[in-house]
Amino acid sequence: MITSVLVANRGEIACRIFRTCRELGIRTVAVHSDPDANALHTRVADTAVRLPGAAPADTYLRADLIVKAAVAAGADAVHPGYGFLSENADFARAVLDAGLVWIGPPPAAIEAMASKTRAKQLMGIAPLADVTPADLPVLVKAAAGGGGRGMRVVRRLEDLDPALSSARAEAASAFGDGEVFVEPYVEDGRHVEVQILADTHGTVWALGTRDCSLQRRHQKVIEEAPAPGLSDELTRQLHDLAVRAARAVDYVGAGTVEFLVADGRAHFLEMNTRLQVEHPVTEAVFGLDLVAEQIRIAEGAALDDEPPRARGHAVEARLYAEDPARDWTPQTGTLHRLSLTPSVRLDTGYESGDPIPVHYDPMLAKVVAHAPTRAEAVRKLAGALEGATLHGPTTNRDLLVNSLRHKEFTTGRMDTGFYDRHLAELVGGTGDPYAPLAAALADAVGRSRFGGFRNLHSTPQTKRYEMAGEEHEVRYRHTRHGLEADGVRVLHTDASGVVLEVEGVQRKFEVTRYGDQLYVGGVSLTALPRFADPTAQHTPGSLLAPMPGTVVRVADGLTEGSAVEAGQPLLWLEAMKMEHKITAPAAGRLSELHAVPGRQVTVGELLAVVQPT
Repeated sequence: MITSVLVANRGEIACRIFRTCRELGIRTVAVHSDPDANALHTRVADTAVRLPGAAPADTYLRADLIVKAAVAAGADAVHPGYGFLSENADFARAVLDAGLVWIGPPPAAIEAMASKTRAKQLMGIAPLADVTPADLPVLVKAAAGGGGRGMRVVRRLEDLDPALSSARAEAASAFGDGEVFVEPYVEDGRHVEVQILADTHGTVWALGTRDCSLQRRHQKVIEEAPAPGLSDELTRQLHDLAVRAARAVDYVGAGTVEFLVADGRAHFLEMNTRLQVEHPVTEAVFGLDLVAEQIRIAEGAALDDEPPRARGHAVEARLYAEDPARDWTPQTGTLHRLSLTPSVRLDTGYESGDPIPVHYDPMLAKVVAHAPTRAEAVRKLAGALEGATLHGPTTNRDLLVNSLRHKEFTTGRMDTGFYDRHLAELVGGTGDPYAPLAAALADAVGRSRFGGFRNLHSTPQTKRYEMAGEEHEVRYRHTRHGLEADGVRVLHTDASGVVLEVEGVQRKFEVTRYGDQLYVGGVSLTALPRFADPTAQHTPGSLLAPMPGTVVRVADGLTEGSAVEAGQPLLWLEAMKMEHKITAPAAGRLSELHAVPGRQVTVGELLAVVQPT
């Protein structure tokens, strides 16, 4: 009987596993890097063990340190979560060799399926050996791990070698394994997967289907169960293939078999020998706790002959600290407040006031809605996200809401090319036009003890804010009747809220301030100084670091004085376990180059200067 579990992971998944352990009466042990010393998963565990290491991003890849931590803390079992070492057979063996229970599949099954190249061979599919123009487009893919890391679409033969090099570097950083392979790229397919659960007594469950087609950079953004619009025959085929894959390697525990579905046909992608990020939608539909089932199976319990019946529909959205309008750039800073209606499930590794570190994936939370029908579940999730209180760095919240309400999604006709086609329209919002005025009025009350009234008619007060990348200037007056502004009637103002009457309709605005950052409802604004700071200006053509990170490489042959073309890749930053390409803003000459491989940079730091021709 398992009494204490160490989770070899961090953030949201560690917190989620700890929640189930607490419900089962099992003690919990967390491990943490130095930046995670006060992270939520560290705070909520019964015991925490520091993992020493100079590179925080690699700390959770140290199998030896994690096993040593489990033994030292008195844990009798290890759960790997997802990512990091979750699909590493050597880590599973090390856990077992230490006399601990491994809450996962046998190492031999991990070895057979965790390498996507070997998994495809097992299913009778061979990756491409020599790529010719006739094979294009192709997909370069990391053999180990997942989450979109180490993946590149190649449409021109001359781009293949750079894509292989970049994918290898990213895969090695994320998974400690730089092996990659090449396969045909299926355009406009749907990403459909099957959750499996297998015990040590020969029973294998296929727990419905999930659709994970809405992806950015090959990483899932919105998932749902069951996958809409599949025929009964295709669903049975997917279930049969998934069970066949599990039985082929004597699989035990929770796993996922992934497919691309196009033209009514299923194309095998891979088997993930771990719990998936999107597992909550299956839990909601089948009324299961998959982590509890993993623990029961690890203890030797048998599954029933048949799985429970599916009920209703569930949809999950991944809330990221990133800016979709700026090439999905990850964001860091303080998450001042995160709050959603209790009618949806919230899985997160953060609490209000927590910092968002640069070293790890930028996912803040997963939000899950369950309802009797798909339409109700989608509406429920969109409403919960729209009404969420999110104070902190830029997030993809508006993108999620707009995606859930897009006709292509609501009618179930989406595919993996959804964001390639619709991103511009989904991130094109400019915010509430009255938000800057509400911010100014609340700020005026909060900063003035006497309200600023003068007996003489005064000139308007002026304030400037940046909202959605645009500058807004607003004006108001202090009068004997209170604050006034042109075009609206001010019904109420205090430091935390404003009520305006606009064309006969009352509009209520909740206002919160953190330094120069203000939040009016769901809109973020930055208070701008009255006069611009001339010292803050940069030379035209300056390339500034969009995020904190590490310079991983500079384009071959690039030196000061080099001629460059508009859009030409100049250098690559690694942040939050992903590579981010920095390109030339215009054709010209590289007059300055400050980026050096291995250099740590902060937001806004000067990387290079391109002098336009």
